[in-house]
Amino acid sequence: MLAVAGLLLASGCSGTKFLPEGAKLYTGSTVKIKSEAKVPNEAALQTELESVIAPKPNASILGLRPKLYFWHMGEGKTKGLGHWLANKYGEKPVLLSEVDTNRVKSLMVNRLNNNGYFKPSVGSKVQVKDRTASVDYTATVGKPYTIKEIHFPERDTLIDRAIRATESASLLKVGDPYNLQTFINERARIDGVLKNQGYYYFTPDYLLFQVDSTIGNQVNVFLKVKASTPPRAAKPYILNNITLNTSYNLSDTTQSDRPIMYQGYRYVPDEKVFKAKAITNAVFLYPDSLYRRRRSDQTLSRLMSLGTFKFVDMRFRPARAKADSAGYGFLNSFVRMTQVPKQSLRAEVLLVSKSNGFTGPGFQVQYRNRSALRGAEQLLVNLTGTFENQTQAETNTIGITSYELGIDAQLLVPRLITPPFNIRLVNSDFQPRTSFGAGYRYVQRVGAFQEDVFNLNYGYTWKTKLTNEQELRPVDVQYIRLGSVSEQFQKLLDSNSFLENSFRQQFILGSSYRYTYNQQALEQRRNQVYFSGGLEVSGNLAYLLSNLTGQTKTVNPKDQTKAYTLAGQEFSQYTKVDLEFRNYFRTTANPTSGNKIATRVLIGAGIPYLNSTVMPYLKQYGIGGPNSVRAFRARGVGPGTYRPATAEKSNTSFYDQVGDIRLEANAEYRQDLFPYVKGALFVDAGNIWLVNEDPTRLGGKFNPGTFLNELAVGAGAGIRIDVQFFVIRFDVAMPVRLPSGEKPGTTPTYNIAIGYPF
Repeated sequence: MLAVAGLLLASGCSGTKFLPEGAKLYTGSTVKIKSEAKVPNEAALQTELESVIAPKPNASILGLRPKLYFWHMGEGKTKGLGHWLANKYGEKPVLLSEVDTNRVKSLMVNRLNNNGYFKPSVGSKVQVKDRTASVDYTATVGKPYTIKEIHFPERDTLIDRAIRATESASLLKVGDPYNLQTFINERARIDGVLKNQGYYYFTPDYLLFQVDSTIGNQVNVFLKVKASTPPRAAKPYILNNITLNTSYNLSDTTQSDRPIMYQGYRYVPDEKVFKAKAITNAVFLYPDSLYRRRRSDQTLSRLMSLGTFKFVDMRFRPARAKADSAGYGFLNSFVRMTQVPKQSLRAEVLLVSKSNGFTGPGFQVQYRNRSALRGAEQLLVNLTGTFENQTQAETNTIGITSYELGIDAQLLVPRLITPPFNIRLVNSDFQPRTSFGAGYRYVQRVGAFQEDVFNLNYGYTWKTKLTNEQELRPVDVQYIRLGSVSEQFQKLLDSNSFLENSFRQQFILGSSYRYTYNQQALEQRRNQVYFSGGLEVSGNLAYLLSNLTGQTKTVNPKDQTKAYTLAGQEFSQYTKVDLEFRNYFRTTANPTSGNKIATRVLIGAGIPYLNSTVMPYLKQYGIGGPNSVRAFRARGVGPGTYRPATAEKSNTSFYDQVGDIRLEANAEYRQDLFPYVKGALFVDAGNIWLVNEDPTRLGGKFNPGTFLNELAVGAGAGIRIDVQFFVIRFDVAMPVRLPSGEKPGTTPTYNIAIGYPF
């Protein structure tokens, strides 16, 4: 019975059963280009011709059209299941009678003319088969016309001279095929140049291309400014008065505050919130300077990025009280800024998911002052707390339950504080920042240890383009004080000198630099690249000063190693490099589609030296878990081929399965399934290694000749609930290969996480 029902459904899904008498179902069209000469970029031209074909045929799968069946189920109904299915999944039949071949052929002729194929002919032929029909279009063309000569304006006027000066950068080239889109782009290019040379009222529509096509298969191009161009569009403008209003209110159209003069600006002050210098530092419009759209856009971007304004708008008006001079006009500028509340308090409950596998509820309370020192400085004070559990750990693993409570403060100053220099990055649209930060975090790993984490940092963040960002932290000091230790964790430290050293050396006098290049902000790009590279050094200056001042090294009684100290505490000395490469390729042309292939490669290495024999535990790498190699639990791989040999070691493996070198690669195919629901198939591979041999973790040292054979590999599938601002992820993965080369088990690993893995 099920088979019969399936056959009946399939016959109905062919789409022709429910057509009106005598009607033909339109199934699509083809386009063929005929020419005696070779057609340059024929595939692109054919795609452009296909784009004008209308209407689009009904969707089909293997010759079946289930959407037509659903449409028929609701035909003539105003409610019920059939009506709902028709509205939700149905599609009205597209009939041959709806196809206007003459209109399509006219559009194709237009596209061919735009591409330099003058006097083409386009024919059509209807192909009928049973109760369906398709249309074949044939375009017959000759050789495309090419550009022979290009003539820029020749008059001796300000605007003609300005246009002639741009000729070297023209998009029009002698010998190139005639293409209408290139001419449109050339007009926009010239307009952009003129807008940055004071021509505020000029638009691309004032440019005219005259084309002489009477010389065979070539054209002569004459670029002119239209005679109808109004006088104000044909002259450049100089900025006259610039008014900066920091207390503008959209609901109040009257100007009640009187401006004061500050550095040549007419400034409407709000001295309770801002110092004038804080605003003028973000303004790149200068009195008595030439109007430049680039500087106008930059000013808007900088003011908005201060984070203190809800709206910023800019208006320009002719300075009617000032006469033109030497062919130049004058503009008055009005910059109006609507503030957001200076102070705010926000509290939220979180679900914390970390790369080390710890998951649990948390809270955050944040106080923000958007002009703490009356210079648009952002002061943020955060109080955070979390209760976490290592969801993938063995039940006997110590320290799998963690409590954290922390407070930190950060002051973001909207400029680079680099005395005695004043660096403004005048060609950047983005406001650079200097940051000062301090914080404290209390951590309790139940059954293992309690520690206090202190940090102090100072640094700079700046962007020169939308796609790149740089961060320099000359000072990034961290101190972790190990407090109470459980008896079992103390045994672990006593039996593992590497681990004991990594917990002991916790005074980190760091400096760091990171460069990030990210094309994900360019949403229209089908292929997006992400790169992040970071360099971190610690202890070098302290070691040099200790050596130059003749300080005596302290001897560790346990392993007899010697090291300099600072305030009685050993400090770590190392260099660490981290590189991350990602690539996102969207499999469809639709920029809103989530169907993509995402790949990632992580490379990292930390080298301890001189004052240290091991990296600080805080800075070592772990691998495995929901954001790493998902077929293995967090820190369940490595280092190298090392595996805990006893049950006791397994209970503490979370702490000693860390390393100094990391290599990881991930590939994931993501597919839209339903609204807000996406699926994924993925493969992960990676491992970590030690720089120096550790007798307690044999097989963990990095070997250039064998490391590729020591990669752990896993594969799996996942479901993601993506509601734009929040993503819940469910992944299941199976191990494919173990670092030791042994046959992996068949038990799957389940992961629940927040956000995408990369």
